[in-house]
Amino acid sequence: MVKAPVSLIKVADVYEAVQESLKLCDGLSGLKVNDRILIKPNIVSWDFKLPFPPYGVVTTSVVINALVRILAENGFKDLTIGEGALPNVKAKGTAVYEALGYKTLQERYGVKLVDFNTEKFVAVEYEDGFKLDIAHHALEADKIINVPVLKTHSQAKVSLGIKNLKGCLNKKSKQACHGLGDQDLPFTFPRIIEKLPVALTIIDGLYTLEKGPGPTGKAYRKDLIIASRDPFACDLVGAAILGYSAKEVEHLKYYAKRHGYSLELADYEVRGEKVLEQQEYTIYDWGWTEDDTGPVGFKKRGITGIAIRKYDNSLCTGCSVQFNPMLILLGSAYRGQPFPNVELVSGKQQLASPGFDRSVLFGKCACHNNRNNPNIKKALFLWGCPPDLGMISEQLAKEGIQCDYQEYIRFRNYLFDRYKAVEGFELADWTVE
Repeated sequence: MVKAPVSLIKVADVYEAVQESLKLCDGLSGLKVNDRILIKPNIVSWDFKLPFPPYGVVTTSVVINALVRILAENGFKDLTIGEGALPNVKAKGTAVYEALGYKTLQERYGVKLVDFNTEKFVAVEYEDGFKLDIAHHALEADKIINVPVLKTHSQAKVSLGIKNLKGCLNKKSKQACHGLGDQDLPFTFPRIIEKLPVALTIIDGLYTLEKGPGPTGKAYRKDLIIASRDPFACDLVGAAILGYSAKEVEHLKYYAKRHGYSLELADYEVRGEKVLEQQEYTIYDWGWTEDDTGPVGFKKRGITGIAIRKYDNSLCTGCSVQFNPMLILLGSAYRGQPFPNVELVSGKQQLASPGFDRSVLFGKCACHNNRNNPNIKKALFLWGCPPDLGMISEQLAKEGIQCDYQEYIRFRNYLFDRYKAVEGFELADWTVE
């Protein structure tokens, strides 16, 4: 089998870099000018109320703009941008699209804008009975151009092209991808692409993100574009740039096994920059204590009396995005005295342990999973999918755990402000001129 090449381009000018990347990987060769083309960016979340740093989190608008312009210049007219951001994002996708400048693309090139969460999903069954509800716009497109971000992921190690297609699912199927056993995360979301006509993957590496996929991770300016007509090869190179071989990434190993791919970087042709010269190890996970009683940061602060079990793959994206803010709230409740012998569990498989006076059940799945747990003396149910931060504060206060919501506000401002003085971090990258 002749493998499609992967282009790796250092960015000086975004338009020229995307143009060069498509040239080197023959990126447009699989497209016909009359094709219905769906462009799938990565818009994991957005916030209109609190400061939100999109660096390394959301696909840059300058890359999307360059891609659309190039497609239009080559005669492609039937273009749609579609995404299904987190269901708990209060603003609908069209409002987010306007904030990202996509309305300008609509006016300039006739691009259609679709919020998958407000559209129809189609039940798709795989050969082994596995089922997913996929956005009909993704299924009905002639070709999909997938435009993820170059970032790590605290559960999947890397979040690149194959992972980005999870945004084509409805809420229920997204949750199903965070299952147990053979339904574990590395064995579920790599199946999505098997039913979708992905013709080209362009990894937006203007920024990269450690401890992703959300804004609580730390971003770095990277100035790379990675592109290929082969989605696996593109992800393999992206993972290598982040410092991970395909053998270290479970979902890439699984995909390779299912489709007969080599896991060796040397077996793929990379055109442009050399991978080793652009490679830099990027931390994907948060530090946790060896006895699984909480984040390392809590231990450094001397926080005791509480055991927070580390999240696992069964924690869905909605709850995982709220997990770090929940930790900030808990940290704000520490006043120098131990917590009142509390344990916190989350996800679909964690069970409350014996010996605790209070068991905090974070999220709907943990609440359901522990409803009849005999180890629990007193349960504190934080219902929600995901739980609301205001509700979390109220429920914890009833147990004498007084959180300071303003501390979370300060944290959000810190996340945004830490990039203000850093050269190369430009919010203009999420606008369309």
